[in-house]
Amino acid sequence: MISRTWHGMVRLEMRDGFEKYEYETGVKDTLALAGNCGAFLKIVEQGEYAHFFLCTKWDSMASMIAYAGNNPTIAVTYPEDQKYGLISDPIVIIQEVVNDGDPFLALVHPGGS
Repeated sequence: MISRTWHGMVRLEMRDGFEKYEYETGVKDTLALAGNCGAFLKIVEQGEYAHFFLCTKWDSMASMIAYAGNNPTIAVTYPEDQKYGLISDPIVIIQEVVNDGDPFLALVHPGGS
């Protein structure tokens, strides 16, 4: 299984609107594609910005390319992103993972560490 994680940020006053927009675009679009095994969104507020992390999981590189195009390490952007003042990282992280679970859930380690 392969995960693809994107990061972008918007000013805090745009957070709620962009969150809704992100669910309507990035999350909904990926979940509708064959081979998608999940889409998970994490939002972290830091200073004047809200950071958005979208991790999608795929059953194969071919499925991921069907969404992201022939250069899947480049961020997928949408025409209305600029409406929210989105600052998008141009490169995404692609890696092999062991399951389709939510990567943003805190892990509990034996021994409390």
